[in-house]
Amino acid sequence: MQIIPAIDFKDGKVVNLKQGQLEKTTTYSDDPIATADQWVAAGATRLHLVDLDGAFEGTPVNHLAIETIAKNHPDLTIQLGGGIRSAKVIESYLNAGVDYLIIGTRAVEKPEFVGEMCNLFPGHIIVGLDGLHGMVAINGWKEVTDISVRSLACLFQSDGIESIVYTDIGKDGMMGGINLHATRELANSVSVPIIASGGVTDMKDIEALVEANKKLMGAISGVITGRAIYEGTLDLTEAISYVRESSY
Repeated sequence: MQIIPAIDFKDGKVVNLKQGQLEKTTTYSDDPIATADQWVAAGATRLHLVDLDGAFEGTPVNHLAIETIAKNHPDLTIQLGGGIRSAKVIESYLNAGVDYLIIGTRAVEKPEFVGEMCNLFPGHIIVGLDGLHGMVAINGWKEVTDISVRSLACLFQSDGIESIVYTDIGKDGMMGGINLHATRELANSVSVPIIASGGVTDMKDIEALVEANKKLMGAISGVITGRAIYEGTLDLTEAISYVRESSY
């Protein structure tokens, strides 16, 4: 299981949104590239990048900064979400050094798009399922659908996706602990790896995920952390070391 720092881009800055709400934005840095350097120096081997501008506008906005991060750290694994809604965009980011593209809104609005992209770019597609009370939210979390997270996860697992990023919107950015029950239930429902997201606060959350993952035989491949490492309630280096030691 990997600890995956998140860098959310908005207006050229590093931010965090509580429950995806623009009016609840906290800015942590004016330099996303330096932030990436910071997390790599702390031991991160994978980053979760989110183009929030792209998510709200439906098209990539922060391509240059993302490409620069990839070029600066060629051995770093990068997964990217936000405005990933066409094959052209996916190809552009893969050429820029991004390893995995996360399809969110487009996956809900046009489910067949996931399979099409998996055929075009095998091994590079992740589906992002953002849920509120078990139901999928789209368009930068502005719209909650009547489709369950579990039903979509089961639908996409046969398409050849690399994994599913599951975010509990009710927990995201709230520093109230991860929704371990929902994460565990989803991991039990599908055969593809789950990357947990939303609510990570401190080492207790990491420890709980590690223990759950042991029982799930490694079904949780990673956990994304944002606000906790920016606020300092979770030490990234300590978390990475703990997970690494716990895997032996």
